[in-house]
Amino acid sequence: MPVDYSKWDSLELSDDSDIEVHPNVDKRSFIRAKQNQIHAERQHRKNQIETLKYERIINDSLIKRISSLLNSLKAHAADAETRNPGEVAFKAVMESAASLDPKDDQPPPRPAGVHNAEESLPSYTKMMATLLDQVNKALDEKNVGQDKRYGAMVEEIQEHLDKVTNLQKDLHNKLEELEKEESRKITSEGIHTGFDSSHVNKSTPSNAPSGSSGGNKSSGGTMELLNPNYSESTGDASTGTAESGDDDSELDASPAGRQFANIKSTEYRESHAFLSAHPEILTEAETDALLVLAFDAQLENRDDYARNCVHQALLLQYCRALGRDGVALFFKRITTPGHQAQDVFFKDVQDTYQKIKTRAREINLQRAEDAANGITDGVEQIQLHAVEPGTVINITVPPADSDDPDVQAARAIFESFDPKMKAALETGSLDKVNKVLGDMKVEDAEDLVNKFGEAGILSLEEEIIDATTDAGKQKLKEIEAEAAAAKAEEAQAAEAKEEVFPDPD
Repeated sequence: MPVDYSKWDSLELSDDSDIEVHPNVDKRSFIRAKQNQIHAERQHRKNQIETLKYERIINDSLIKRISSLLNSLKAHAADAETRNPGEVAFKAVMESAASLDPKDDQPPPRPAGVHNAEESLPSYTKMMATLLDQVNKALDEKNVGQDKRYGAMVEEIQEHLDKVTNLQKDLHNKLEELEKEESRKITSEGIHTGFDSSHVNKSTPSNAPSGSSGGNKSSGGTMELLNPNYSESTGDASTGTAESGDDDSELDASPAGRQFANIKSTEYRESHAFLSAHPEILTEAETDALLVLAFDAQLENRDDYARNCVHQALLLQYCRALGRDGVALFFKRITTPGHQAQDVFFKDVQDTYQKIKTRAREINLQRAEDAANGITDGVEQIQLHAVEPGTVINITVPPADSDDPDVQAARAIFESFDPKMKAALETGSLDKVNKVLGDMKVEDAEDLVNKFGEAGILSLEEEIIDATTDAGKQKLKEIEAEAAAAKAEEAQAAEAKEEVFPDPD
C-alpha cells in the first residue's frame, strides 16, 4: 500500500541543515532570530484573526439593528405625507427598538490581543443613538426642508447600512485569507487529543416541559418608549462613564452645564427654556461631565445634588437621542400626565443614581479602611530595592570636610536635598529613604534618584554573610541553592538547543 507523505510538506520545522550564513555571523544566533521571527509573525496573524472575528460579530449586530430601523421607517413612509414627519420618524424608531431583545444590547467583551482589550465598547443603543445624531447633522448641513426630511433620513440611513455591509464583505475576505495562511502550516499548536474518555454520557429525561421557558413572558402590547434607544444597559453605560478613573480628569462640565445641573429636577419648564437658550450643551461630553459631577457629589454624601445631576444628565441624553426635535418631544411627553414615557425615564434615573451611590459608598469605605491602616490612595511611588539576590544597596553620604573636588561637588548636590531626605540619608537606612520617596511625586522622586547617582550616594555591593552564625549559614545555603538551580537550568537549555538545532560540524 503506497504511503502519502505530502502532508509533511506543510510542517513548519526549525531545520538548519540547509542554512548557510556569513562566516562572521553566529549560526546559532541567526537560527534563533529566524525562529523568533516565525513565532512573532504567527502571533501577529492570530491577533489579526481574533480582531476580525470580533469586528464581524459587532458589524452583524449593527446591520441587524440598522436594517430593522430602515424597514420600520419605510413601512411608515405613507404616514409621513399626511402627518408630522418628526412624529412618524419617532414612532418608527420606537417600534424598531422594541423589536430587539434588551439583553443583547451590550456587545461581548474584547478578547485578549484585540486593540484596547481593556476598554469596553458602548452599548448598541448608544451606537444607534450616535448614528441618528450623524444622520440629523448631515441633514442639517444639507439644509433639507421639512417636507423632504423623512425621505432624506431614509436615504442617509441606507447609505450607512451600505457602508457597514461593504465593510463586512471586505472583512470576510481578509479573514478567509488569514485563516488560509494560518492553516497552510502544521505546527505543534495544532496537536490535540482525540478520543480520550473513560465513560459515556447518558442522556437524562428533562422534568420541565419544553414550553416552560417562555411561560413567564408577557404577551401584552408593545410599550411606547420616551427614548427609542433605551435599554436596561443604558444605566450601566452611563455609570461606567462616571466610574472610569482615567477619563474623569478630562471631563469637566462647562459653565452652562453647571448652571443646568443646578436647576431642580421638577422644574421642567425652566429646564426647557434653558436648553432652548443653550443648545450647545446637548452633547455626549456634557452628559458624561454631569455624571462625573454626580459621582463627586455622592462621594461627599450630597445625595440630593447627586440625584439632581443624574436627572439632568439623562435629560440631555434623551433629548439628544430623540433627534432634531428631541427637546420638544421629550418635554411634551414628560409633562403629559400618566404618559408611559415618565415611568421609563424615572426608572432610568433611579437605576443610574443607585449604581453611582453604591459605588461611591464602596469607595468611601475603602478610603476609610486604608486611612485606618496608614495606606495611601494607590498613588504611584518610587522605591529603591536591590534586584539581584545576594546584593544590597549601601548609602554613602559625601563628607563635608573633603578637599577632593569631586567629593565637594557630590556634597553640593547632597546639600541641595530637602532636610527630610538629608536626615534619612545620614541614618544610612534604605527603609527611611524609601519612606521619604513614597511621600513625593513620581517626577520629583525620579529626579532625586538621578541626583543620587550623580553624587555617588548609592552603591550596589555584594551582601557580606557571616557563615559562623545560624542565620548566615541558612542564607548561604539559599544562595548556593539558587546558583545551582540557575546553572542546571542553563545546562538544560543548552542541551535542548543542541537537540533542536544540531551542529552539523
